[in-house]
Amino acid sequence: MRLTKQTNYAIRIMMYCAANNGKLSQIPEIAAAYNLSEAFLFKILKPIVKYGFVVSTRGRNGGIRLARPAEDIKLSEIVRITEDNFAMADCFDADGTDCPLVNHCGLNSALSEALAAFFTVLDKYTIKDITANQSRIDELLGLHLLEGYETRPN
Repeated sequence: MRLTKQTNYAIRIMMYCAANNGKLSQIPEIAAAYNLSEAFLFKILKPIVKYGFVVSTRGRNGGIRLARPAEDIKLSEIVRITEDNFAMADCFDADGTDCPLVNHCGLNSALSEALAAFFTVLDKYTIKDITANQSRIDELLGLHLLEGYETRPN
């Protein structure tokens, strides 16, 4: 299983916001930190705003910030809203395969169990967990160069 770029960058956007410690983060800053297209980040922003992971403030001094504390945002939640399809094989979708064994062999149930285990692990991690090395993340994302930056302990 491979997560889409949309999911990867949605998580990165939220990591950036968490590292920015409640201050408004601007898409151009985030795009520069990750060397990504601003247009692509704006597209990814839509579902994470829609589902209440980040809030957006419009205007010249606008930006985004986490809508909830980083410790309350599970990775599994983000993956569920940004991924379109969790079919690990054609047999997950009876209409998508011509296999005569669909729903009659053990592969479907084994893959379903594996997918459930995947989400069980992701349920254990939050945005706070994956940004635990705060000072190093601040440095790598260039937050220490922004106006008003304050050094935070790990």
